[in-house]
Parts: sequence; structure tokens; C-alpha cells
Amino acid sequence: MSAQPEQQFSVEKIYLKDLSLEIPNAPQVFAERDSPRIDISLRNEARPLEAGVFEVVLTSTVTAKVQDRTVFLVEAAQAGIFQLRNVPQAQMEPVLNVLCTNVLFPYLRETISNVVARGGFPPFIMNHVSFEVLYEQRRQQQQQQQQQAQSGGAPPA
Repeated sequence: MSAQPEQQFSVEKIYLKDLSLEIPNAPQVFAERDSPRIDISLRNEARPLEAGVFEVVLTSTVTAKVQDRTVFLVEAAQAGIFQLRNVPQAQMEPVLNVLCTNVLFPYLRETISNVVARGGFPPFIMNHVSFEVLYEQRRQQQQQQQQQAQSGGAPPA
């Protein structure tokens, strides 16, 4: 019986890759009394840098609007370099899309909160996100799209 090599996961570096804040309607937005509607989008990407080393980037865009006027727009890309050794190929995608994004999210949330406050707005804290649930939903969507493509059917309206 041969021993399997031990799986290794390590965080090599965490860094802010990109950050922008726009307040297109300043200074008038600071006199606004209505609470803004907040829209948040998240996306992540992973790419290999070398054998067993990956860069994962978690990007969030937060847009605050009152009616049709943008109060602020923040986009932040939090990145990390992760080393994954002896991880089976079947587990690589969940590790990169769930475990790595879970590591990056608290840094991303803090960055967005700080930049919103520095922009002169009340504190804004993003709620916790279940990257495991998001990953499973994305996988199910991909499977449904593949099944529809194979069957030649159109997606349901």
C-alpha cells in the first residue's frame, strides 16, 4: 500500500489588486435625506501562476443609488496567492472558488467599509457571503446549460 502525499494549502500573499471610488453627484448627494438602495455584485477568478501556485481575485462592486442618481460606486479587487500541493484535480475547483474566496472576503469587506467611510458616508458593512452556496448554484446552472445544449432545447423563459 502506497501512502498518498499529504495535501498542502498555504496563503503566500494577500494584497489589494485594484480599488476605485466614484462619487459622481458630489457634493449634492451629501444633502440627500433618503436612504440609498445598495446593489452588490461579487465575482471571483483563479489563474495558475506556476505548478501548484494560484492567484485568486475576489472583486466586488457596490453601488448606492437614490432614485436614478448614483450616490457612490466602489469597486475593489482583493487578491491572494495560494499554494496548493497534492490536491486532487476534482477538488481543485472547490478549493479555489470556496476556500480561497473565504480567506479573501474579510479583507475585501474591510477595504470597502473603509473606502466608503473615507468618502464621507456612514459606515457600510457587507453581510457574510456563503461562497459554498454560490459555487453550488453556479455548478448547477452550468450543468443545466450543458444538458439543454446537449438536448438542443432552449432555456426556459
